Amino acid sequence: MSRKPVLDQSVCIGCETCTRICPEVFHMVSEHLAGIHDPHGASEEKIEEAMDNCPVACINWDD
Repeated sequence: MSRKPVLDQSVCIGCETCTRICPEVFHMVSEHLAGIHDPHGASEEKIEEAMDNCPVACINWDD
């Protein structure tokens, strides 16, 4: 079973980094808030790239 990313919206600053790196998984819910529309839409490596580049580290794995 593959891991599922979770995004802590209380920490998200809406920088859009995750949506630029991995739009298959992440999308903007509003002007200042990202969300996950398909947690299995990309490889774990691509999701981890979005995680690693998030300036507030609000994306993690739900293990």
